[in-house]
Amino acid sequence: MRSATPADLEKSRETKLSEQLANLRRLWPYMWRKERPWDKVRIGLSLAVILIGTGITVQAPLLLADGINRIAEDDPAAGLAAGIAGFILGYGVLRFLSVAIPNLREFLFSPVGQRAQREVGVDVFRHLQRLSLRFHLERKTGSLSRIMERGNRSIDFLFRFLLFNIGPTLLLLAYICVVFALRYEVALSLIALVTVVSYFWFTAASTEWRLKFRRRMNEKDQLASSRSVDALLNYETVKLFGAEARETKRFSRAMEDYQEASVRSARSLAWVNIGQAAIVNLGLVLALGLTAQGVAAGRYGIGELTAVSLVMMQLYQPLNILGFAYREIKQSLIDMEKMFDLLAIRPEIADREGASVLDAKGAAVNFDDVRFGYGPDREVLKGLSFTAEAGQKTAIVGPSGAGKSTIARLILRFYDPTGGAVRIGAADIRSVTQESLRASLGVVPQDTVLFNDTIGYNIGYPKPDATQDEIERAGQLAQIHAFIEGLPKGYETLVGERGLKLSGGEKQRVAIARTVIKNPPILLLDEATSALDSETEAGILASLNEVASGRTCIVIAHRLSTVVDADKIIVIEDGRLVESGNHRDLLRENGLYARLWLQQSMAREKGTLETA
Repeated sequence: MRSATPADLEKSRETKLSEQLANLRRLWPYMWRKERPWDKVRIGLSLAVILIGTGITVQAPLLLADGINRIAEDDPAAGLAAGIAGFILGYGVLRFLSVAIPNLREFLFSPVGQRAQREVGVDVFRHLQRLSLRFHLERKTGSLSRIMERGNRSIDFLFRFLLFNIGPTLLLLAYICVVFALRYEVALSLIALVTVVSYFWFTAASTEWRLKFRRRMNEKDQLASSRSVDALLNYETVKLFGAEARETKRFSRAMEDYQEASVRSARSLAWVNIGQAAIVNLGLVLALGLTAQGVAAGRYGIGELTAVSLVMMQLYQPLNILGFAYREIKQSLIDMEKMFDLLAIRPEIADREGASVLDAKGAAVNFDDVRFGYGPDREVLKGLSFTAEAGQKTAIVGPSGAGKSTIARLILRFYDPTGGAVRIGAADIRSVTQESLRASLGVVPQDTVLFNDTIGYNIGYPKPDATQDEIERAGQLAQIHAFIEGLPKGYETLVGERGLKLSGGEKQRVAIARTVIKNPPILLLDEATSALDSETEAGILASLNEVASGRTCIVIAHRLSTVVDADKIIVIEDGRLVESGNHRDLLRENGLYARLWLQQSMAREKGTLETA
């Protein structure tokens, strides 16, 4: 399996035949599963229905020709009496079956196709959940959902057209050629065959020519989608800087590019359609001309003109579908390839074979000579070593850019260190399952992002089977219960997309309530109060201290006033540990911590004086 990057997903490149076939082979197991024998029965019955339907499609015009020939005999009354009743009944039955059979095929196959489409979509979604934080930070907003949507849609299209349109069309062509050769003459079969081959060749060549227009149109469509999603997700930022006109202009420019690409694609399609119509109608004229010669020579009855005309027109319809299908199959293969490119991306962080389940109860967190960088030229942690003792509150402080938030990401194993080890208890976290690791950690981040659902759902998210009593108890411990109960719908109140209906303090209390519900042995507070005012911060800190009691607690903080009660304070600068101790000891050392404390104290005093 080849690896890819998010940038690769946006590249426009030719899809090789071998890759197309490989992608199609990857689809087959979703449809032909051993554990679902009834799906195989459905597929078999669908194919049988196709064979029957193909025969009926050709026989109906031939029956019509026989009826016309009978009526056109020397004794019209005798011909009418002998043949018209059977002709009307037979033709009506065949026409009904020609309409009913495709619907019967849809009835049989629809559950198979929809189930396969769902399973592929779920597999892709599951895989995206396993990919690293680095991948999701680098991706373009909105592009992944569009790739998944198009890729999933292409699967249903490919199943239907490859099995139930391309195959039946080729079968119909073969049947028509045999009937023409046996009932009329070989030359008529050759006309039908050459028409189809010419049509297919022209369609294939012209489709390859216009694929570049479709690819460019898709790229511009994705760009426009990314522009709109990005602006809407960052609604508050746009409003804050009065950038509505700028964002509208960017979106308008992206839509103009999409419009231009779409027009070029539509015009190229129009030229293709004109060429296809010319080929089909030329074949029809030649076939009718040859049949008319046979009628004039007395070899065929007058009804054969009608039969040949209808058969050629019936061939035209699947030919038209074949042209459309070829174009769409090529596009679907491109869309499906992009989705399978997602599946080809190997997770940067993966469980080792035989990874154990972490038992973090009463465990310390230890950084042992940890080195890490976001790139070869950006080393953030440079041999960092410290221990957060079990059951104690350990604070990590330092100037901006020192690597504090990186420490949190390494503990959560969003990244692996390039050197050294992160241990919980005696276990290197790379040797345990990610699921058990994260189940042991309760995180209150700086910016809590909520689901667009109820407050109760968001609080109970870590524990799907949480009872209403448990959710309300968590709300009480987080000191948000009274606020929620004061809302018209209480815990059933919708929080809005990303929690925008709640204030910063309210969202942080929801995050604390989540942690209470989760009940983890280790707490990780990543600048949980840095964006809050002093009064709100004091209330949040009281809630956090109550929740953290008796647990291993790591607090990453910018405001030193929030960690003065910590059992141990780790001071880092430029990715290295420079000081360690409690608040009083560090002030006495008169080092970096003391300087940061003095700076923040002066800033607080200045702010107080200005407010006064």
